[in-house]
Amino acid sequence: MSNLETSYMGILIKSPVILGACELTSKTDVIKRAEQEGVGAVVYKSIFEEQIQMDNLMHDELLEEYNDIHAEMLTNHPNIDRSEIEHYLHQLRKAKESLSIPVIASLNAVNESSWIRYASLIEETGVDGIELNLYQTPTRFDIDSNAIEKQQIELVSKIKNKLSIPVSVKLSPDYTNILHFAHQLDNAGVDAMVMFNAFFQPDINIEKEKHKKSFNLSRRGDYKKSLRYAGMLHGRIEADICSSLGVFDGEDAIKLLLSGATCVQVVSAVYKYGTSVISEINKAISEWMERKSYNNISDFEGKLSDSAINKNDSVLIYKRAQYIDLLLNSDTVFGEKI
Repeated sequence: MSNLETSYMGILIKSPVILGACELTSKTDVIKRAEQEGVGAVVYKSIFEEQIQMDNLMHDELLEEYNDIHAEMLTNHPNIDRSEIEHYLHQLRKAKESLSIPVIASLNAVNESSWIRYASLIEETGVDGIELNLYQTPTRFDIDSNAIEKQQIELVSKIKNKLSIPVSVKLSPDYTNILHFAHQLDNAGVDAMVMFNAFFQPDINIEKEKHKKSFNLSRRGDYKKSLRYAGMLHGRIEADICSSLGVFDGEDAIKLLLSGATCVQVVSAVYKYGTSVISEINKAISEWMERKSYNNISDFEGKLSDSAINKNDSVLIYKRAQYIDLLLNSDTVFGEKI
């Protein structure tokens, strides 16, 4: 019987399949079904600093609503609900208490003080780890990439030193040199890196000539950039690598594990096919392992990473030379035989 257990962020998980942060993970019935389907861990829905700031503004407005009270007023008690952060922490604690599998929190803040404060509050809920979403949309022309990366590394170091729970960083693929940045994060002591985050992008309705909101799920094949960088980082950093973006079936997961990922995150597949896709991925991994006579994930994790196959720098599958080889020797176009 294949053993799907693996260690992620120093946490033992029963499967390399993790349900990534999304709206679904804030629903108790969904995460409990995911647990029944054999998911290794759940990353609870992200809290965004912008949400908290908006909530605080509304809170201040409500407090001032009855400043000018007079005798004919029906009430002098402002209509104030729980703050966003208090509600989030309460729900996060409930999620942790309702599951027997690890629960990882997700945080997306802006200001350094907010990152550290909210990370500390999250730790108090008893979660098993925290995932930091590093992302900064370029909006200024006067800040170079070195300044941005230096600031982010310093921030992660401060959070890591503040917390006792494991810390992972979910990355954007847009860094100038993701390998160098990952190496700096590794030196800062992060326990894992998730590759990669999928962010909402603006779109336009050309008939109404207005911007529109769209929820973009990942597509099959989107895992390939994560496969490339998992393959290049495995064996060269201490932190675990979790591959995300475009993982839809067992074959996708196996490819990423072979490239060097410790585990994978699924989101879009669950939106499209429900939590049952988790057990289907686990089954496919297990059956493949039995065919290949692998007993544990560690038996093949990183087997096809760059560090494993490129001892003498003669194999260039993860490097640009692969492009030339593909042009000269490929017998497929977009997956179709020629």
